[in-house]
Amino acid sequence: MSAPHDRPTAAELIESVREWLERDVAPSVDGRLSFHTRVAMNSLDIVLRELAAGNDMTQRHEDVLASLGVSTDAELSAKIRSGELDGSLAHVLNSLAPVIEDKVRVANPKYL
Repeated sequence: MSAPHDRPTAAELIESVREWLERDVAPSVDGRLSFHTRVAMNSLDIVLRELAAGNDMTQRHEDVLASLGVSTDAELSAKIRSGELDGSLAHVLNSLAPVIEDKVRVANPKYL
């Protein structure tokens, strides 16, 4: 972390809350609250993985969109829906593969 912020970093703060939920809260709750505690822990894990990934995934996503002639996911979706990319669907899918892997790597790397 750089100026003007000192330690603990955002990632360290998130990790400390996640550890507290896992160590102190999760073992002492059940039912609906237990489920919501697990959801909260999973959400914090996602944020930690996203922070750890930095800007690399963002840049890769932007580069892939640019290579497909669009600047947003919405534009890409519109082109796919309109059939404009039907002739190059294999290319589109191959181009998007690394972006999809990045999304899964952040959401739940166990699925890779």
